[in-house]
Amino acid sequence: MIKKIFLLLNLLCIPIMFAQESIDKIVAVIGDEIILKSELDYQVNFEAAQRGLDSKDKNVQKKILEAMIGQKLLYAQSILDSILVSDQEVDQQLDYQMNYFVQQYGSRERVEKAYGMTIDRIKREMRSDTRKQMMAERVKQQKFGNVEVTRREVEEFYSGYKDSLGLIPEKFDVSHIFINPKASEKVKKLTYKFALSLLDSIKLGKDFAELAKKYSDDPGSKNQGGDLGTVKRGVFYPEFEAAAYSLKSGETSGVIESPVGFHIIQLLERKGEAIHTRHILVKIKNDSESDLKAIELLTEIRDSINKGINTFGYFAAKYSDDKETSKFSGNLGSFESGQLDKSLLDQVYKMKVDEIGFPKRLEIDGTNYGFHIIKLNSRIPEHIANLGQDFDEIKKLAQFQKREKLYQKFVNDLKDNIYWQINI
Repeated sequence: MIKKIFLLLNLLCIPIMFAQESIDKIVAVIGDEIILKSELDYQVNFEAAQRGLDSKDKNVQKKILEAMIGQKLLYAQSILDSILVSDQEVDQQLDYQMNYFVQQYGSRERVEKAYGMTIDRIKREMRSDTRKQMMAERVKQQKFGNVEVTRREVEEFYSGYKDSLGLIPEKFDVSHIFINPKASEKVKKLTYKFALSLLDSIKLGKDFAELAKKYSDDPGSKNQGGDLGTVKRGVFYPEFEAAAYSLKSGETSGVIESPVGFHIIQLLERKGEAIHTRHILVKIKNDSESDLKAIELLTEIRDSINKGINTFGYFAAKYSDDKETSKFSGNLGSFESGQLDKSLLDQVYKMKVDEIGFPKRLEIDGTNYGFHIIKLNSRIPEHIANLGQDFDEIKKLAQFQKREKLYQKFVNDLKDNIYWQINI
């Protein structure tokens, strides 16, 4: 496809972890930063696996090292420019990256097994590098985020690369209305009662860690007896923190409700504003009654749209629990067939344009799900790339190429002003 015309590597998106500094070789020095051989090897293997490259290819290794050096130069410049990234922004980026890991490995448990530590500890290990990368990316965004291309530049780009663009795969533009089933009050009360029984067991002398391993619904901490490690204020839900920070060392909370369920919290240690806690999480699980209500609501919405009572966009804005898309009439965007999971692809292949499907279950991750109805807004068959039909996508590629050229020039200028050295 069209992406094959570029051999340029993206800047690092996954921080390097677990480098063995004591026995590692320093392969590059950039300002006050270093790149270790283990870091380079990790990134080479990661890029090779993601892009189908040969990790032994010296040219591949050279390009990746150059990208890593460029990232370090941007970070050095970000310090000179006094660029700041908030803790909240770092937390959001870490959550995004953890979700990416879970998607790649299939579950939180597999991620933790692969890295030999809990998700929370992985976040702590990645935190410093993530902040540096975000600062570096902010420099790049400030310098090149507003770079535009004229229609003439797009046409010149297309003229130069049209033979390399190949076929544009079939695309589907889809919208959806998503309902997250709400557990009944009966289920919620039963869940709270169960959490109280666990708390009573702890008060009677049962081992907290053993109960967490057996009953906690937090896959990231249950195998460690509920241990959440030591973290600073602002990491956990406000309800959790309010309870945890009110405890004395060794003290156990009552049953605390947060958006993810009921917690029993034990404070192990407090150092200033940092707390070391463990917890047992009991999630409020949906039942068949709540699932049925979600399906019935979606069926009513579908019937109302088909009867012309109001539009798909109106009902998406009013009812959809997917708040990121509900304000855009439920639009999910345009997808190639290979970007849709099999169940959704099977559904849209059978649909006509403007048709609305029946309610289907949608898995969010290993523990969360909901139900949705989708609408097929448009369907574009596979075709040879052309300016008339694919102008916007070709324009993005032309912009990308222009930005990369300006970026490479900027990096070369930084090399004249910031100390750097390669040791291999």
